[in-house]
Amino acid sequence: MTPPVVSRTKELAASMQPISPASTTRRQFRISPRERKFLLIIMDILLLNAVLLFATWRWNGFEVSVITVVAYSKWFVTLSLFWLLFGSTLDIFNPIRAASTTHILLNILVAVLLTDIIYVATPWFTPKIMARNYVFGFITLSLLLLGGWRVIYARGMAHPAFHRRAILLGAWRYSGELVLDIQQGGHSTDANPLRGTGYNLLGYIADQKPENQQEDVLPWLGKPEALPRVARILQVDEIIVAREQDRLFDPELHEVLLDCRELGFPITPLSEVYENLTARYPVSYAKLDPALILSGHDTPMFRLYNFIKRIMDVCLALMGMLALGLLSPIVALANLTHSPGSLFFRQQRIGKGGKPFVIYKFRSMIPNAEHNTGAVWSHQRDPRITPIGRWLRRTRLDELPQVINVIKGEMSIVGPRPERPEFVGELMRQLPIYRARHFVKPGITGWAQVRFSYGSSVEDARIKLEYDLYYIKHQGVFLDLLILLKTLPAMLFMKGR
Repeated sequence: MTPPVVSRTKELAASMQPISPASTTRRQFRISPRERKFLLIIMDILLLNAVLLFATWRWNGFEVSVITVVAYSKWFVTLSLFWLLFGSTLDIFNPIRAASTTHILLNILVAVLLTDIIYVATPWFTPKIMARNYVFGFITLSLLLLGGWRVIYARGMAHPAFHRRAILLGAWRYSGELVLDIQQGGHSTDANPLRGTGYNLLGYIADQKPENQQEDVLPWLGKPEALPRVARILQVDEIIVAREQDRLFDPELHEVLLDCRELGFPITPLSEVYENLTARYPVSYAKLDPALILSGHDTPMFRLYNFIKRIMDVCLALMGMLALGLLSPIVALANLTHSPGSLFFRQQRIGKGGKPFVIYKFRSMIPNAEHNTGAVWSHQRDPRITPIGRWLRRTRLDELPQVINVIKGEMSIVGPRPERPEFVGELMRQLPIYRARHFVKPGITGWAQVRFSYGSSVEDARIKLEYDLYYIKHQGVFLDLLILLKTLPAMLFMKGR
């Protein structure tokens, strides 16, 4: 007698033969977003080290052999680390940005110049400069080779042969907004749809087609029981599952997913795909995710992370106090000239646990700016902002006095930005999961600040909340360091508002 499991597998295999040759698609080089990012990093490092090897041989008298390369491996390791550092800071490993030549080439130019110039100026870990041609040749070849490779990547990855074919399992009411974001390539303005994401969404499986669903956005492919057969016919690379609260523990749906998994089809939650593409956690899914509420971070390693973070907060805040002492007289004099009034601005904000506290900032608006309007969001070209205040906001130096809040333990250097009580109440009514921001200490800088522009509406608050939820879910030493690194170019390029 054939075992039930084997019978079930044979039955599935027999029932899922392609209907016709025209309905199948030959498998090609389909690359996932994580594989695209890995490809970018590896190729960048290989090309950059190849340029270094050639430049030291051609212009610096280096004898190339296996023995000498191994003996001076520190040169190549140092160069690779510099590239990873500046590349992460300038976001050049983001597959969506890398798919747009206009978005990526300037960042590549800056990253190559910073990496190469600082590299050749670093003693002991890098080759001694024996000729000026070496420095010029090294930088020039790096720019040409890295720039050329990134142009080839941006153009080549747009080809359908590299798209990862996927179908969606779940009702449109739970996944429509997320699917549209994925279809738009994560809001990339000049990249073709799906170019940066690497996904080709073929359609979706659900109990029935919603009446308000437009077929040209994403076609309905059938009911859940047809999923294994449809996946086989379309030769998909991945099944993306949109979480449905009312079918979360449906035994029949669970059986269908087991069938697909048994047949070798990867199954990924839609929220995870969305996170990988946008570095945001979707608000529409947060209310269905118990992981945001359960104490999943209550581990020895996470407690150690919090201890290390507090030490770093205090050390950086003490350095900030020194900068605050040097900058305060300059800001006071400038304000006295253009807008007489107090040097510091104090305002109530909501912190960890929903507790209010008083935040400190350099005053950037005229005195009593909200006397006639009440609490309102600041906006582009706000007439209440003083001339010196506009500069302080663009460089984000108006936040510097918050090092006082960090020393007092009310804030951290990195975390979600604290919001005003007047806005918190309204946002919690429209976005109940907004309270999740109060799970951690607020910060002077955060994931939303380095990834998104200044928020001035409820919709902006929703997007920033998705970045904050991503940070809360993935917080750790590496993410904190990445945020600090990304804060520097935001200050230097005056991206604040």
